[in-house]
Amino acid sequence: MRFLNRPVLAGLLACAALITVTAPARAATPTEQDSVALHQAVAHLPLAPEDRTGYNRATSFGGWIDADRDGCNTRQEVLLDEAVTPPTITGKCTLTGGTWDSWYDDTTVDGPSTLDIDHLVPLAEAWDSGASQWTKARRVAYANYLGDARHLVAATARSNRSKSDQDPATWMPPAADATCRYTADWISVKLTWGLAVDPAEHDALAEFAANCPDQDITYTPTD
Repeated sequence: MRFLNRPVLAGLLACAALITVTAPARAATPTEQDSVALHQAVAHLPLAPEDRTGYNRATSFGGWIDADRDGCNTRQEVLLDEAVTPPTITGKCTLTGGTWDSWYDDTTVDGPSTLDIDHLVPLAEAWDSGASQWTKARRVAYANYLGDARHLVAATARSNRSKSDQDPATWMPPAADATCRYTADWISVKLTWGLAVDPAEHDALAEFAANCPDQDITYTPTD
């Protein structure tokens, strides 16, 4: 997990709170840690149809922020944290050089320019699954969440754009050994934020999980 190398959640929420919202800001405050076995985890997710009414990528979640005001925004923080060979940092957190492993497609990447930072559960998917009912501040917190390394992933632009906003019913990472990790991480993110699954997504996750070695998924719900 990213806890030691990332801005604390309180700093992120302080920045998010600066955004004008139409309702009182609801902080994504971590509560007590929970754990559930992968083979039982899908049953813990609420089941509901998806609804994309009102979604706008540019305004619904906002962009990257610099939560701790150290000059590096969320994208840059993820790149720094996931680098296999650290990049050179110049100016206002300009990154050059370095290497990364894109585990979605088992690809080694030189330099940050061809990397995207993927929301493992995409923003549109989050909106469809319950985030449409959140305050803007909570959505900004979700989009920039650095409290758990499973939420944001440095991936090749090719794999990220192939995925787009699809859920596991229609897209899984192409790397053969990525399926179980992706399944467990997807479930953990949805459990963390109380997001629902639709019937096709539920069935796909249940099938993938059943074919993976059982493991405990540990997560910290946000209220």
